[in-house]
Amino acid sequence: MKNACKWAQQYGPLIGRLLLANLFVVSGFKKITGFAGTAGYMAAKMPSFDPNLIKLMLAVTIAVELGCGLMVLLGWQARWAATAILFWMIPVTYVFHAYWGLPPDQMQMQFIQFHKNLAIMGGLLYIMAYGSGPYSLGKDNC
Repeated sequence: MKNACKWAQQYGPLIGRLLLANLFVVSGFKKITGFAGTAGYMAAKMPSFDPNLIKLMLAVTIAVELGCGLMVLLGWQARWAATAILFWMIPVTYVFHAYWGLPPDQMQMQFIQFHKNLAIMGGLLYIMAYGSGPYSLGKDNC
C-alpha cells in the first residue's frame, strides 16, 4: 500500500491534470471549428443578449478553455488557471445546465451535466489548494 501511495503522490497530479485539461482543450478547439454553431446555441440559451456580445463571450470562453486548459495541462501557473476556469464555470454551469424546471426528457441529462461540472470544480479546487504537482513546468507554491 505504501508503494501505491508514493506512486499516486508522484504521478497522480500529472495524470489528473492531463485528464482534467483534456476536457477544456478539446472543447476549446471544437468551439473554434464550430464557432457559428456554438454561437447559435449560446444565443438560444440567452435570447436577450446582443449577437455581438454572444460572439465576444464565445471568444472569452475559447480563451479560457484553451489558454487555461493548456496552463493546467503543462502545470504552468496552474493555480491561477484553475481559479480562472472555476470562476468561469460558475455562470456557465448555471446558465447552460439549469435542470430545474425542465421537461422530464431534458431534466436528467442536464442534471448529469450540472453535477459533472460540480465534480470538475472540485478537481479545480484541488489544483488551487495543492498546486500542479512534481511534474510541471512551474512550481506554484502558495
